[in-house]
Amino acid sequence: MTSQPPTTDARSSVETVVETVFRMESPRIIAGVTRVVRDVGIAEELAQDALVAALEQWPRDGVPDNPGAWLMAIARRRAVDLVRRRENYARKLTEIGRDLSETAPPQEPADPEDIDDDLLRLVFTTCHPVLSAEARTALTLRLLGGLTTQEIARAFLVPEPTVAQRIVRAKKTLATRNVAFEVPYGPEREARLGSVLDVIYLIFNEGYAATAGDDWLRPALCEDALRLARVLSALMPKEPEVHALTSLLEFQASRAAARTGPDGEPVLLKDQNRRRWNRMLIARGITALHRADATATGAPGPYALQAAIAACHAHAYTYEETDWKSIATLYGLLAARAPSPVVELNRAVAVSMAEGPAQGLAIVDALAAEPTLRDYHLLPSVRGDLLARLGRRDEAREEFVRAAGLARNERERELLLRRAADPS
Repeated sequence: MTSQPPTTDARSSVETVVETVFRMESPRIIAGVTRVVRDVGIAEELAQDALVAALEQWPRDGVPDNPGAWLMAIARRRAVDLVRRRENYARKLTEIGRDLSETAPPQEPADPEDIDDDLLRLVFTTCHPVLSAEARTALTLRLLGGLTTQEIARAFLVPEPTVAQRIVRAKKTLATRNVAFEVPYGPEREARLGSVLDVIYLIFNEGYAATAGDDWLRPALCEDALRLARVLSALMPKEPEVHALTSLLEFQASRAAARTGPDGEPVLLKDQNRRRWNRMLIARGITALHRADATATGAPGPYALQAAIAACHAHAYTYEETDWKSIATLYGLLAARAPSPVVELNRAVAVSMAEGPAQGLAIVDALAAEPTLRDYHLLPSVRGDLLARLGRRDEAREEFVRAAGLARNERERELLLRRAADPS
């Protein structure tokens, strides 16, 4: 008796599983394969080949028990085949007198399951100073964060073609400059550290509040970013900003369970059940912040200031107990240390809570002409909230509707439309 082909619905269901698993596992697959082929561009292509193989085989044969391991095995197998073809080619050319010493293939990894180290190597590789700051971040978010070019463009508030060009050029540059797949040491590590921290933070943020899609949270991204931060803290124990970033992510991650309702809908900070905040992660955040303070030799850096802000929230057992004056002061210091329109928007919220919505609205209105915030949905969202607190309900409704139109995340759009319906 021959097996029946899968129905259209069954195939569609399996394809959804394939795409979900691949999005979760692709950073590990790319990192593991890069260790074999030493080229992030080729590694990404081989990971995509594994995805195609899954789309062909899983609907027919069923989803394997460990789909992530299945994808990794396929990608690694093709990577090893590629290295062997290179070896054969190199031998043939050597036989006819060509010098191909520079093309010698790398050794295969001693431990194919050593994925955590590979992820850290991948972060440092994609944050190499031969790339521009924008290219480093875009490439790392693409390879480690699993974000699409559209999502990265949204996160950076730049056109999608710009991001696509940055990624293509970055991969080509790493290949042509023979950038080593390694965690560097000494001064070279110091030179890359700032970019590494920024990228880890951006990956966490994409998991903490997804820019697009149907889900508000992407926990796998948060977990990867937090784990990378912890590994980096152990690797660089004398770097205060490393400990500060780890502290910030511990505090942020502690709220995860309270940030969504029963159906996955977003829950605003003021409405969260703080009993659901993870006290163990808060304790870890406090410890990491103490380490940052103990290793600091000058003024606090941007991540130390953000971690201190997060600590203020963590120490408040209710929303009403929040020390908004301290938070507003810290945002003022952050705006001076690392000025940006988004920091200023956050400062407006803190000032509105410490001094009143009118004072916050004045800061927000001053940002209205800022080009980078033109399509940033949180600007009208914050403005709508401040107008609602001032009793200007009709104006608030218009701002929430405008924010919903700009939002790309379905859950966030639904929340904004609910607020537009009842801007109280």
